[in-house]
Amino acid sequence: MLNNNKIRLMTKLALYENKEGKEDISLSKYYKTDYVRYQVIKSIINATIGYALILVLVFIYKSEYLIKNAVILDYKALGAYVLGFYIMVIAVYGLGSVVGYSIKYDFSRKKLARYYKLLKHLNKIYKDETPES
Repeated sequence: MLNNNKIRLMTKLALYENKEGKEDISLSKYYKTDYVRYQVIKSIINATIGYALILVLVFIYKSEYLIKNAVILDYKALGAYVLGFYIMVIAVYGLGSVVGYSIKYDFSRKKLARYYKLLKHLNKIYKDETPES
């Protein structure tokens, strides 16, 4: 005979596994610090690449001015400005990544806890249904 509770529970579990559960289950392989650290490194690398591309575009845009004034430019001040702005960008991206991915990991763990609770409940239903021999 069909057990409607079991069917409902299995449907909920299957929906979770096929949609948001894929990412949550893959996230469960990491400790929080390892996951956040990995994501922060990825964010910093991406921010560095983006910053370098923006610098290249600015250099190309201002190339006529830079070539004309190459002798009189204060390269030390220019380098300090570029480096200071880079450090600020990396700090913002790093801190934003730490906060964002920590929150994401915590939400993922809460959803996984509910998922495992439903799995235990389903396992209990299966044990209750099987006849003891």
